Amino acid sequence: MSAREDSLRERVAELGPWFHNMDLGGGLWTAPDHFLGDYPGFKFRRFEPALPTDMSGRSVLDIGCNAGFYALEMMRRGADRVVGIDSDDRYLAQARLAADALGFDRVEFRNLSVYDVGALGKRFDIVIFMGVLYHLRHPLLALDLIREHVAGDMLLFQTMQQGADAVAAVPEDHPFHLPGTFDPPTYFDDPGYPKLHFIERRFAGDWTNWWAPNAACSQAMLRATGFTIEAQLEAEVYLCRAAPVPYADWGGATSVYPARGIGG
Repeated sequence: MSAREDSLRERVAELGPWFHNMDLGGGLWTAPDHFLGDYPGFKFRRFEPALPTDMSGRSVLDIGCNAGFYALEMMRRGADRVVGIDSDDRYLAQARLAADALGFDRVEFRNLSVYDVGALGKRFDIVIFMGVLYHLRHPLLALDLIREHVAGDMLLFQTMQQGADAVAAVPEDHPFHLPGTFDPPTYFDDPGYPKLHFIERRFAGDWTNWWAPNAACSQAMLRATGFTIEAQLEAEVYLCRAAPVPYADWGGATSVYPARGIGG
């Protein structure tokens, strides 16, 4: 084993624990004892055929990049520019180490939260927003900001979901009561009605897990923030396009916050 390999192993250990288990070459995995095994590689392989194999000429933004697995996969496919953002310096250090070890030194990693995406000052052909929404205190705002500032074409989205997989038919205008009665509408109790479950304390021991939408809610939130769902690649993974004019059906607005800005 060379001195460089020894040094790389030491740096991987120093930056542990890793949530992304990546093969850095020479039999060195970043999390060989990961409780999910080859994660997120095995998950990505289930839906990667839906993504372009040749990304030359395209730009990619990975929001909540963690140790950079998805950002590096996009660079592996030839993307011209890849930016990964996260608000955790240790994750960013892991991502930079992995990029250096794999020879992807053109990937740019920055300490930004999803609420800061406007600071990037550009739109990206592909935005990856995987495994972040349910960790946010303000999930709909995050989707609004992504659509408003950085989503140029494609969005790859994933969130933890809980509850029914069914999607109920929902009226465009919700009445106060059922026609001819004073009874409240019953569809709010339908398992397929969009529901965003709030987790007050912890989920799976993690206090940052705040929300768990059901499938109907994930889809409704994406539509409401200006995305068209092209495909549901897995139960929790959606491939979307940025709609040409967000909120066109709600008054012709061309901006998520057309009149007053986010600050009101």
